[in-house]
Amino acid sequence: MTVLTAHSNTPESAAALAASYEEAGRRGNDDVVVFVLDGDAPDVADAQARGLKVTVEHPNERDKDPVGGLVDAATRLDAAVIVIGIKHRTATGKLLFGSSAQRILLDAPCPVLAVKIPQG
Repeated sequence: MTVLTAHSNTPESAAALAASYEEAGRRGNDDVVVFVLDGDAPDVADAQARGLKVTVEHPNERDKDPVGGLVDAATRLDAAVIVIGIKHRTATGKLLFGSSAQRILLDAPCPVLAVKIPQG
C-alpha cells in the first residue's frame, strides 16, 4: 500500500517527507506518493537512492481545496498512511486561520502520521 505525504515548501514538510521514506521502509513498501499542497515539488533523489518509487501529484487545478484533494488522493490510492508535517500554533492562530492538519486528521480515510521538526 502507498505512503502518501502532504508537501509544501516548509521545514515541517521536509520533516514529513523524510518520515515518509522511513515509514515506507518500515512497512516494506516502495511506493511513496508526494501530494504537493502548494509550492514546488520536492527533490526526491534521497528516496530514489533508497530504492523507493516516488510519484509526485498536484491538486486538480479546478479544485480550490488542496486538503480535500489530498484526502481524495488517499481514498483513490488506498493509502496505508498519510504523513504530514505540523507546527505549534497559538490558540488565536488556530481560531483565525483554521488548521489544514486538523482537517486531514478528521477527514482522512486512513491513519495519519503527524511529524514535528526537532526543537532546538
